Amino acid sequence: MNDNAHPGRPGTRSGSAVSSGRPPTFTSWLRGRSDDELTALLTARPELARPVPADVGALAARAAGRNAVLRVLERLDRFTLQVLESVIALGDDRLSEPVGAAPADLAEALGVKPPPAPADDPLARALDTLLGLALVWPDRGRLRPVQVLRDLIPHPARLGPPVRALLTALPHAAVVRLADGLAPGSTAATPVETVATALSDPARVAGLLERVDARAHRLLDGLAWGPPNGTVANARREVAPDAAASPVDALIARALLLPTGDDTLTLPREVGLVLRGGTLFQDLALDPPPFQGADRAAESVSRTAAGQAFTVLRAVGELLEHWSQEPAAVLRNGGLGVRDLRRAAQVMDTDEPTAALLVETARAAGLIGADDRVGGEWLPTREYDLWRESPPERRWLRLASAWLGSDRVAALTGTRDSGGRVRNVLGPGLTRPGAPQARLDVLGELGSAPPGLAPTAESLEARLAWRHPRRGSAVYTELVGAAEDEAAVLGLTGLGALAEHTRPLLDGDEDGAAHLLAPELPEPLDHVLLQGDMTAVAPGPLVSELARELALVADVESTGGATVYRFTEGSVRRALDAGRGAADLTALLERHSRTPVPQALRYLVSDTARRHGRLRAGSASSYLRCDEPTVLEELVGDRRTAELGLVRLAPTVVASRLNRAALVERLRSLGYHPVAESGDGSMRLTRPEVRRAAPADTGVPAESGTRGELARAAVRAVRAGDEAATAARRPVPLPGDGPPGSRAKAAMEALSHAAEEGRRVWIGYTDTDGRQVSRIVEPSSVDGGFLTAYDTTRGAVHRFAVHRVTAVAELEPTAD
Repeated sequence: MNDNAHPGRPGTRSGSAVSSGRPPTFTSWLRGRSDDELTALLTARPELARPVPADVGALAARAAGRNAVLRVLERLDRFTLQVLESVIALGDDRLSEPVGAAPADLAEALGVKPPPAPADDPLARALDTLLGLALVWPDRGRLRPVQVLRDLIPHPARLGPPVRALLTALPHAAVVRLADGLAPGSTAATPVETVATALSDPARVAGLLERVDARAHRLLDGLAWGPPNGTVANARREVAPDAAASPVDALIARALLLPTGDDTLTLPREVGLVLRGGTLFQDLALDPPPFQGADRAAESVSRTAAGQAFTVLRAVGELLEHWSQEPAAVLRNGGLGVRDLRRAAQVMDTDEPTAALLVETARAAGLIGADDRVGGEWLPTREYDLWRESPPERRWLRLASAWLGSDRVAALTGTRDSGGRVRNVLGPGLTRPGAPQARLDVLGELGSAPPGLAPTAESLEARLAWRHPRRGSAVYTELVGAAEDEAAVLGLTGLGALAEHTRPLLDGDEDGAAHLLAPELPEPLDHVLLQGDMTAVAPGPLVSELARELALVADVESTGGATVYRFTEGSVRRALDAGRGAADLTALLERHSRTPVPQALRYLVSDTARRHGRLRAGSASSYLRCDEPTVLEELVGDRRTAELGLVRLAPTVVASRLNRAALVERLRSLGYHPVAESGDGSMRLTRPEVRRAAPADTGVPAESGTRGELARAAVRAVRAGDEAATAARRPVPLPGDGPPGSRAKAAMEALSHAAEEGRRVWIGYTDTDGRQVSRIVEPSSVDGGFLTAYDTTRGAVHRFAVHRVTAVAELEPTAD
């Protein structure tokens, strides 16, 4: 096997320590894995490639690290975890030789019989999973767990530690006494080996068990299936077999129980296996519990979920349009106040918990942000303007994807933290790092059910307990419950079952999800139905341009399957203030109405337009100007305007002590309809200012490329780094002393010769962070104090500062 196989070639293997005659190690096994197998490992455990390890040794250390192994243990189902515990129990290196657990012994200890078809073998599948995750590794035909598992799972299968581990904590004299009592003529090197060898023989353990009475057997039976510890006074006492005065004394004297504390006795693993008859588990969980629930028509599930998705889009759009004109205030802690949440729920026509979820989801999608003013307001971002122009299925996908990746839980709104402070929407305290995983767990488990099946909450909980037994906690249960409710609100599920358009989304296929969702969503309409009671009915969602124009000229009265808009004098005046003319409004209604425009509505538009702008306000502090003197006479004579301090300056001009904004607002409240005018006397018709916040930081890091592509690139870098660290090389002498720059000059000459001859070389290099790294490079030129070379670690051309090169070595030719 070639130790220096090309790192970028798929399916190749690097050399293993086995080929050199050295004992196999976890690192050498990883080094011998193919590129495809390492890619699968980094795809399944992406945290191992963040940052990319320098070489295979660094990858092995990271893969066997405590936190990394704890993280991957949470992904194992109950049966795979039982298989792993079996490997730990039988493959502990503190047991007798040979080290490791043979697959045949595992099958016997688990009671798993080989199926007729090898593909149906659950044990083989579980072992493949454990090997693929690098939790176990093969050693001369046997399987060994990574070392840290011995500490993370100290009682695998609820068994005690091996007898060697228990004996090392005892005084030497006590171990000698036990050795003399169990095997007086033993030739073992140490008393510990004597006792361990004796108890590793099932026949000898069975013989020792025959010498104790029924009461002692009952004590052992209580410890056999775990927990393997018992409490007794003076557990460290020494007792000779012929001096045993109690069942506990008889067990201590024969090393069937060993002390692990002043008042604790532990059943050794070897004895526990004999007591169990070689079986590791009383209840082997080969398969998850079956689903229990109601069957729904798959079409009904998809329609219901799509209808809810449309409701979400409508609600979010209406809220953000409202906040464009009337933003909500940012609290001092950065959240949204209770009153603003209540108003948001009214705008979206929903309850407050649902409003909290939609607001949090919109922020996670980057549609909401806080402005940078001192007071602070919650506003739509510029991303919202792009989002609202997208097709509805794409708008929903952005919200759903943001929810799946967000670590904020809206269901915690209104609860109190450890300091007694109330948690607010958009504020601190709603973050739960396990929320994204809980959502994926729930939706993934629903996806494993037959299409249309709506499982009961108890059934889903039982399935999740089998699927991820190490995640069971009160916090995880709370997150699962919140995920079920929120998925239904957002339209990922319908009638309790997973929607068909959600399945591709879980696999990262947004195009597939959009393709399935689009036909289920209502088609946007370009028409309304005008009615004689000054209302317009939109029988479905409207195209964005018509929806904006209609929202300008009319007020939303009710929503649901159809949206009802009401025309009022104030709403028509709002459109006139935005620069629309009476003819524009009438043409809009005639163009988009499937029914004739009612005469009363025409009168409303024309009459409001006729009175609009007759009265104009300026600054004197302010003034009023009107071409019809009778209107000003009416205004000055109105007793309600006394507080305005109006003074007649001319037949067509009246001055006021109020500023223009206050004057216009007060006159409008009295039923007059002034508009502002500029210095040249023209009317200032302006639509209300549309404000936007800066793009929101959702806290979700963006990744370039798919997970598989990133994993393959990481494998190439690891292979190259491993080659640089392990390749045989001949150092090029560089002067340690001499004139300044002599060492850099010698390095430059060596690299120049390598570039001329087209040879790869190894260099030691100090990077910009001060770290010492190894690189194998193919020099192309050396100029101006810089080396330009192809860096095999990075897979790209790179420039190296020659003064940072600490060593240069020629590579030994590799054997084919």
